Amino acid sequence: MFLNPQSIVDQLGIIPGMQVADIGAGSGAYSMVLAKAVGDSGRVFAVDVQENLLTRLKSLAAEGHLNNLEIIWGDAEKIGGTKLKDDSLDAAVVSNVLFQAENKAGLVSEVKRILKKGGRAFVIDWSESFGNLGPTANMVVPPASAKEIFKKSGFEIVANFLAGAHHYGFTARKL
Repeated sequence: MFLNPQSIVDQLGIIPGMQVADIGAGSGAYSMVLAKAVGDSGRVFAVDVQENLLTRLKSLAAEGHLNNLEIIWGDAEKIGGTKLKDDSLDAAVVSNVLFQAENKAGLVSEVKRILKKGGRAFVIDWSESFGNLGPTANMVVPPASAKEIFKKSGFEIVANFLAGAHHYGFTARKL
C-alpha cells in the first residue's frame, strides 16, 4: 500500500489550533489533510521549491475553502529558506523529501529552526527502492541514517509510526 496521508496524519496527534509546516509539500496531499486537522484556529504552511505545484495547491485550497493553508515558495535546504519565523511551529511534516534533498543536514537544520522547543518533526520516506518503483537505490535514505541526521541536528527520536508498505515513519522532537 502506498502512502495514505489521512491515515498517517491520524496517527500524529495533530489537533485544532496547531501551527504546522508541510515541508516539500508537492501536490499538497498532506497539506490538505493537515489544514482540516488543525481547523480554523490553526495554520498550515505548505512549503515547496516547485512553483507549479504550489500554484495547483493554491487552487485546491481555494476550492476546499481552506483559508488556514498558506502557500510558500521556498528552499527548505537553506537556513531561512522556508521564510517562516524561528521557533514558531508545533510540528513539521517532512514526507518524501529526504531522499530528494541534496543538503540533508541543511534541510534538518531548517526544520529545527522553525520548530518550537519540543516541536515535532514527522518524517516519512521510502524504505527501499522496490525495483525502482520508488527512488533509485542510491537515493534511498535508510531509517537509521535518517534518524542519525536528526539526532546530530538536535532532535531526539521519540516514536515510529506506520507509513505504508513502502515507507517508514518516525517522530523526532526538537530538544
